[in-house]
Amino acid sequence: MAVSTRLVDLVQLRIDEFLSERAPLLARVAPEVGELLDYSSSLLRGGKRFRALFCYWGWQAVGAGRGPAEPLLDDEGPVDLDAVVATASALEIFHAAALVHDDIMDNSDTRRGSPAAHRHFESVHRAGGWAGSPADFGRSAALLLGDLLLGWSDELLDEGVAGLASRASGIAARQEFNRMRTEVTVGQYLDILEEQSWLTHPESELMSRAHRVIVFKSAKYSVEAPLAIGASLGGASEAQLAALRAFGLPLGVAYQLRDDLLGVFGDPEVTGKPAGDDLREGKRTVIIALARTGLPANAVRVLDELLGDPDLSDSQVRMLQTTLRESGAVEKVERLIDHNVLRAREALADAPLSRAAREQLGQLTDTVTQRVF
Repeated sequence: MAVSTRLVDLVQLRIDEFLSERAPLLARVAPEVGELLDYSSSLLRGGKRFRALFCYWGWQAVGAGRGPAEPLLDDEGPVDLDAVVATASALEIFHAAALVHDDIMDNSDTRRGSPAAHRHFESVHRAGGWAGSPADFGRSAALLLGDLLLGWSDELLDEGVAGLASRASGIAARQEFNRMRTEVTVGQYLDILEEQSWLTHPESELMSRAHRVIVFKSAKYSVEAPLAIGASLGGASEAQLAALRAFGLPLGVAYQLRDDLLGVFGDPEVTGKPAGDDLREGKRTVIIALARTGLPANAVRVLDELLGDPDLSDSQVRMLQTTLRESGAVEKVERLIDHNVLRAREALADAPLSRAAREQLGQLTDTVTQRVF
């Protein structure tokens, strides 16, 4: 994975350069807005960079790099490499924007072990002794930060595709990016919709509705779209795009199912968020839909009563975790993960993609789905 490691370094360098380039503009507006840049720099440092990696290997998969051998990332690299790094970096900035907005909607306290954006700006307000509500200021400032990051992701994408040798490839990549942005936004809407409207839907629909949220809020945006964007940068054929989608969607579903398990059972030292955070937020995930089918009526009533209570105690979280395990839902989710990983591997096996990329995508399949609690 030496190439992937080098790509992560290049993406971090490009993000740092981009933020440095925007610093003079913000400084000319007012010194106080430097707080937006400082928090952005902190949020955009580190992370798993899965979207950047899938973008790069989507590009390599269609033969746009050095050919069948594992490609190198160096000064002698292919002419479009800078465009790919810029596009991969734009995806990471877009992801940061989505995280900021997601934490506002979920009322989350932390992100990657640090205060979530709205909590950070709330503390800035409180430390300054300003007028008004710290919580209101924090939410408003974080909302604007998310919007700023969305705009910046567009700017960096435009810079990337403008440097491509093929204008048609740039247009295709932009179209894929636009589709991703729409899908993840409406997927977020579906997520908050299900948290509030689940009681009005038949029990038989809860599983399919939870799966729909996974597909549009996460699976496409985390894996399928970055692959398609990268492949489009490389002038992918329809057959290559279809193969990458057939691989990316089930892998994205498996990735989010694993993330859902981490949201309930994850170690805060690993996830950067409190244990049982999804339980306090009331996420109507696949694991919850499955648990409801495996529990007696009285246990379902307790689950429904407690799920979504932001003041759940640690003991109540542990009780719900035990309930979910005893329902058999955890084992069922693990089987769903295995099923989707198998589908992804089968799609990759004979795909019309470069050998090096297929090998690296196979390794990434393990990386994104075998994270431990």
